[in-house]
Amino acid sequence: MVLGFPSNDFAQEKSSNKEIADFCENTFGVKFPMFAKTAVRGADASPLYKQLAQLSGTAPKWNFHKYLLGRDGRLVDNYSSMTAPDSKSLVRAIEQQLAMATPR
Repeated sequence: MVLGFPSNDFAQEKSSNKEIADFCENTFGVKFPMFAKTAVRGADASPLYKQLAQLSGTAPKWNFHKYLLGRDGRLVDNYSSMTAPDSKSLVRAIEQQLAMATPR
């Protein structure tokens, strides 16, 4: 499942969460869940992003940074904003994770 966490850490998000969700849906056709604006780097980063940065050694440097979690919830890898959502390496990594058995 893809989850979107918009952030104003990069000074480019619309003012309200509804405006952000509308923009993402109308501009990019986003159909996945979008969370409220979230701090993703620095001292104000949400606990989730602090943990992802610690585990990966990389905090988002710009919007569209991607973290891939396995079925077991563990970090598999992370991808910079420069990695397109349909890049071969990202798609292959997602497909590998989807092919794995669901942990019990």
